[in-house]
Amino acid sequence: MFFPATSFGCLSCTFPICCSGVCLVLTLTMSVGKVPFLEAVNGSTVMLPCTYASCIGIKDLYFNWQYNDNGTMQKVCDAVIPTEDVVPDVKVFRERVEFIGKNHKNNISILIWNITFEDGGLYTCFGRNPKEKNKNHSAVFHLIVVDELRVVDNTLTIIIASAVGGAIAFLMAFMLLKNFTLFVLAKLEEKNKECLVSSSGIDNTENGLSGSKADSKPTPKKK
Repeated sequence: MFFPATSFGCLSCTFPICCSGVCLVLTLTMSVGKVPFLEAVNGSTVMLPCTYASCIGIKDLYFNWQYNDNGTMQKVCDAVIPTEDVVPDVKVFRERVEFIGKNHKNNISILIWNITFEDGGLYTCFGRNPKEKNKNHSAVFHLIVVDELRVVDNTLTIIIASAVGGAIAFLMAFMLLKNFTLFVLAKLEEKNKECLVSSSGIDNTENGLSGSKADSKPTPKKK
């Protein structure tokens, strides 16, 4: 649905408003990024990203992170954010977890130190905004813990790149050879024309045609 570019308050609905090509989401939205999963090595430190957005702003926004433990949701951390850009007092309920978002640019991401295989699974970032009549939203992030990262087989990519490179090199060599051949042919044709002109001048001289250097006998005088 589209509205004219006039001043109006945000409506309590779930569809976007588009004005002059700019679309705003009216209700609270939680986001874990364009790629909602991460594959990390056992023992490493990972960040679980999450940000919130609301067109009318927030007031006492409640948020939390939860971990899905075989169907049972376990709270990882939670806090209430009074207003934008205020660093909340976050309570952490799980070991090796640190709140790093600091609410800077609506960032409420967390960090997990020295992950183990037990840390792998689904994490939910939840938010509820009283300023929007307690509208709430959540986003899920999947953490995958592995022994080692998989090595990507680039054989096919290398073959394709080599084939493309070889084709380009062949095409460039062909064009250079073609241009050189045309240059040589042009020079030969020019030389042949010069030879023909020289040969024509010699023939005219031998045949006594006008313009030749052959001596002509003077006309005898009448007595």
